[in-house]
Amino acid sequence: MAAKQFNRIYPTSILALVLMAFNAQGEIQLDGIFEQGALVRGSVPAGSVVKLNGEEIGVTPLGQFAIGFEREAKAEQMLEVVYPSGLTELKPLSIATKEYKIDRITGISKKIMKPNLAAQERAAKDSKQTRAARNTFSEQTSFMQDFIWPVTGRISGVYGSQRVYNGKPGNPHYGVDVARPTGTVVVSPADGVITLSEPDMFYSGGTMIIDHGYGINSTFLHLSKLYAKEGDVVTQGQQLAEIGATGRVTGPHLDWRLNWYQMRLDPVTVVPPMTEVLAAEKAVKNK
Repeated sequence: MAAKQFNRIYPTSILALVLMAFNAQGEIQLDGIFEQGALVRGSVPAGSVVKLNGEEIGVTPLGQFAIGFEREAKAEQMLEVVYPSGLTELKPLSIATKEYKIDRITGISKKIMKPNLAAQERAAKDSKQTRAARNTFSEQTSFMQDFIWPVTGRISGVYGSQRVYNGKPGNPHYGVDVARPTGTVVVSPADGVITLSEPDMFYSGGTMIIDHGYGINSTFLHLSKLYAKEGDVVTQGQQLAEIGATGRVTGPHLDWRLNWYQMRLDPVTVVPPMTEVLAAEKAVKNK
């Protein structure tokens, strides 16, 4: 069930044999962008078994499923479906590579580069909590909804970007940042259940995680106020929290992250372009 990438290679002759022998093409329906960082959702006939690169993934009773491609995902992937009849289809997937923004920053103090031992222990405890929340598996199918932006505004940070501090690469940024003032309301991008609601984590400040089912979850970071608590069932568009500048940040914004279990994905792959959403909001205001 883990969302890992494998390097299994299927010879072209085997692919041709399977597809010609079973004539199963066209049974798989996929919706999404085939690029690094993307979440792709799909459907197959009920009762089918689905594997990505040889590893079985969760499929709903109606045949719905989700797959993801991490920041450095291999260009060649293989989707395998075993239909209820026993027939098998192998579907090669071509994943587009992306170029990520790299910023080089010098003159950062040692205190910022390496927090003290107490801070490191606190951060490790926080990380353990978030990993546990993201490992949640539930059979709800909210992940198949058309997601909405949890907040709209200027995008100030993008998925995959990375900073090099004093010559040492930092961790890539795994979310999309939307800059808005402290107190701006954040809503749920899809239905789900709150699996984590913590007001003060070391790096991320006010933090909330929503389980959307089958390993798909949303995380909100740097919140100033949290309305929902762990275990709450929430609906798309419901007010959940307020933007803040908590944790290790330089200004108020929402950092929205999307995961498939522990695999970090790009939230913009499941929502309309921000420019279109802002244009629509402006048109409504001008009526």
